[in-house]
Amino acid sequence: MTERTGRSRPADRRIRVQGRPVDAFPDRAARAEHGSFRRITVVGEEVLSRPCQEVTAFGTAELAALVDDMFLTMYLADGAGLAANQVGVGLRLFVYDCPDDDGIRHVGHLVNPVLELPEPGGRRLIDDVEGCLSVPGANMTVPRTDRAVVRGFDQQGAPLVIEGTGYFARCLQHETDHLAGHTYLDRLSARDRKDALRQMADRREAVFAQRASRAAALNG
Repeated sequence: MTERTGRSRPADRRIRVQGRPVDAFPDRAARAEHGSFRRITVVGEEVLSRPCQEVTAFGTAELAALVDDMFLTMYLADGAGLAANQVGVGLRLFVYDCPDDDGIRHVGHLVNPVLELPEPGGRRLIDDVEGCLSVPGANMTVPRTDRAVVRGFDQQGAPLVIEGTGYFARCLQHETDHLAGHTYLDRLSARDRKDALRQMADRREAVFAQRASRAAALNG
């Protein structure tokens, strides 16, 4: 998921890392410094349209490296969230660094997440603009619930319960959609989907060039 357009993050924002409040945190999660930039898959590629597999081996060097790479890739692409199949890996895992509507910044990763939405009487559907790193250059209005809970694990296998409201709830729903083999395009009408694909066709090369430039600068 892309960062929210048109709204800056407050300098004095509160921060929650893996659901827990912290006093301070760098602009980028430190583990991104150990990562490598990976190519982001684009809608139409088969890995994005099939459900991802459960992670069965926790605490491995391979899983830690994947999380590191996903954080770095997300930051270099101006993302607020990134699922593993967006870097070509069909595992149930996503990372996030996303604000909610109350100025709280949420940072972390979730393995084998399960999304829980409130009962219909306890939630509202909110229409807001949404973008996806795998639909480069396109932004469309998508209805999402204003609250969400995701249960899962960290990379070591410790259980996590992450609660989100506002834009962060949107992020949680967006990323769990990816792990089920869906993008936000699947939630659009045929007309709006066509519009999103047109936006992508017009802008994708500029987005790719920007990502490549940032990756080159990092390696240079």
